Amino acid sequence: MIGYLRGEVLEVREDSVLILCGGIGYEVNLAHSSALEIEAGKEISLYIAESFSQFDGPVLYGFLSKEDKALWLLFKTSIPNTGAKKALEFLNKALRSVADFHRAITSRDPKILTGIFGFTAKTAEKLIASLKDKMDAVSVQGESKIKVLDEAPYLSGVLEALTALGYSAAETRRAMEKLHAEGINPNGKVEDIIKEALRVLKK
Repeated sequence: MIGYLRGEVLEVREDSVLILCGGIGYEVNLAHSSALEIEAGKEISLYIAESFSQFDGPVLYGFLSKEDKALWLLFKTSIPNTGAKKALEFLNKALRSVADFHRAITSRDPKILTGIFGFTAKTAEKLIASLKDKMDAVSVQGESKIKVLDEAPYLSGVLEALTALGYSAAETRRAMEKLHAEGINPNGKVEDIIKEALRVLKK
């Protein structure tokens, strides 16, 4: 069983990579957010999990850290009717902020799961029911993005304006997270911040 691969990235696709290791090319499925961090021609190390697909046979799933792999395994083994591919979809959303995902599950708050991570209400309830007693075993990396954003004085006005323009709460939050990461001026005019948020949303 393959547990770890290190080699040159030959190709990067939307949710998979082709890695050359010892003269053999391995196609590895990834969370989309992880694939965005990988460049062709560079060397990469991935933690690997193997699964068997009825249609495709043996399939490799790759993770940038042991913690990501452990969270994927938790989804796959703890949530009813969740196979490897669906678990990867859940992981891709959770990786937006593992700290906030952890908080949402342990505090049994479906609104965070639907508003920030984009889960449906039904899936949010399913995640909470399945994981509420198991999240303490998950290693949490990074700080809460929700706390940082909620403390921003301009946030409520921007959220209200973008919601009025038809954007969902999840889309708006993601745009604000990106602007915060870019170092947005918290003392700037709300109008200017809205323009920057629209720039991000239209990409």
